[in-house]
Amino acid sequence: MRSFSLLVFLLATPMLSLNAQTDSKTVPIFENGEAQVVDGFKDPSKWIRHDLFVETEFDTDGDGKLDRMHVSVTRPEQTESEDLKLPVIYVSSPYFAGVAPFVEGLFWNVEHELGELPEERIHPEVRRKGERPIISNSHINKWIPRGYIVVHSSSPGTGLSQGAPTVGGDNESLAPKAVIDWLNGRAKGYTELYGDQTVEAYWTTGKVGMTGTSYNGTIPLAAATTGVDGLEAIIPIAPNTSYYHYYRSNGLVRSPGGYLGEDIDVLYDFIHSGDESKREHNNKKIRDTEMKDNMDRITGDYNDFWAGRDYLNDMGPMKAALLMSHGFNDWNVMPEHSYRIYKAAKEKGLPIQVYYHQNGHGGPPPLKLMNRWFTRYLHGVENGVENDPKAWIVRENDKQENPTSYADYPNPKAEKVILNLTSGGAAVGNLSLQKVEKQGTETLVDDFTISGKDLAIAQNSKHRLLYATTELKQDLHISGTPRVTIKLASSKPAANLSVWLVSLPWNDDPKAKITDNIITRGWADPQNHTSLTQGEPLKPGKFYEISFDLMPDDQLIPKGQQIGLMIFSSDKEFTLHPKPGTELTIDLDATVLELPIVGGVESLKGAIEE
Repeated sequence: MRSFSLLVFLLATPMLSLNAQTDSKTVPIFENGEAQVVDGFKDPSKWIRHDLFVETEFDTDGDGKLDRMHVSVTRPEQTESEDLKLPVIYVSSPYFAGVAPFVEGLFWNVEHELGELPEERIHPEVRRKGERPIISNSHINKWIPRGYIVVHSSSPGTGLSQGAPTVGGDNESLAPKAVIDWLNGRAKGYTELYGDQTVEAYWTTGKVGMTGTSYNGTIPLAAATTGVDGLEAIIPIAPNTSYYHYYRSNGLVRSPGGYLGEDIDVLYDFIHSGDESKREHNNKKIRDTEMKDNMDRITGDYNDFWAGRDYLNDMGPMKAALLMSHGFNDWNVMPEHSYRIYKAAKEKGLPIQVYYHQNGHGGPPPLKLMNRWFTRYLHGVENGVENDPKAWIVRENDKQENPTSYADYPNPKAEKVILNLTSGGAAVGNLSLQKVEKQGTETLVDDFTISGKDLAIAQNSKHRLLYATTELKQDLHISGTPRVTIKLASSKPAANLSVWLVSLPWNDDPKAKITDNIITRGWADPQNHTSLTQGEPLKPGKFYEISFDLMPDDQLIPKGQQIGLMIFSSDKEFTLHPKPGTELTIDLDATVLELPIVGGVESLKGAIEE
């Protein structure tokens, strides 16, 4: 591994002069494989800004006309005065015109039995901000001085863009595709929303890169899955790559962290800032029919509706170079979202890199990484970025701009190690390499009113089962996706199943680092033990075996700590809240944890054995 700050990058082409004697034109300059700030590009008062409307190939608001997307362009004056053509960095979002207010009743009520549907929730309306969407300046200020044009667009049914929001439907992929087609002369742009006067993008090379965070990071991936020509590179930051994985987990109805009771129809209401006269049609068609009939908060099963909003299923045409960014402690858009796409892109042979930090939602790669990526794929500078390390991971005590490089993620030296349970989980049982036979079972009683933290710090509890390694004698490096296999019986036909991997003893200091306590976690519906698409009611008292992944991680567990596996039922922060009392009985002999450890069994032995 090498420190990011010490890595010696390959030199790019020699630095170009700002004003060469033989040519007075202002051009981008590059040094050490990165686009540099150019004096001639950095004066905002000289930037050209204009708006237009790009025609798409769909009509989703039912008016019989192809929907047009609102597009905002900001470019250096030299693209006009000197006929300079530059590549584009493009950001698309549903948020530019504002969102619905957080009113009481916006989210689904979660306090009910599993398999029941609560009363209908409140549907707030978005009040559009201003006469035109407010376009972010952060990317403009970062990239235009470095020799790029910056383009923004509002996604369908938001702001001044026509159409209906579908929250992951096909139109949210085809809309940015249309904008990229327009940038390459293959689609029509108009000066007015309903006018006939066309406008062309004569000022660009046609090479486009996309980036953005969260929903804004999802859209670059959505565009890339269309295989559109001209989209050369994307840098999604904490993207939602599957709305099923965002609102469900292995068959379980599970909320994103911090938004208990949110679902896909809630997000629809939240972003629906488009034309007020089209909202009734959109609501009836999308929210009150397609979503209501298919989102299924009763069973949580995977179906065609969710499959159509899973970008992993659409990656066949994708050819854009991918630099992925995510936080390992993002419990909103969880880190599985980025890893599943990174893995698939690697299998396709696409140019790839991944940047992971140890914090929560958001967090772009360091500018140096982004700059090298866009310089290579948009400006065509042969800076050798494709030969750089594939993975950049911020270690626990480092700043986000100083990641450590690794050959790949997961760490190629990581191996799956099987850990077994030993009885005593009401207090703390043992988690070890040794397998003890004929231990029988242990039982926990569900109670959503008790937080996961309180369960983890309890010296003894009937509401969870906890198994831990002995104290680590040396740091232990986990890298990859832990997996659990649990054999259980339920006292009722349906039950939540939650699993936390924790570092003990728990650090109760309010200023504790985000990495100090929760290593990773996961959730599942035991009713889906054999099929994600077809759950079945549990027969009380009958044992079922279910296996599922926890969230991917890369973490150094420090010596002096213990690694604990905590099994419980309802997770107060994430799952539905059925009445307390459901009993889950765990077969200890048939329950195991697969932990990806750098150095494998020998590293674990060195850490836990005297």
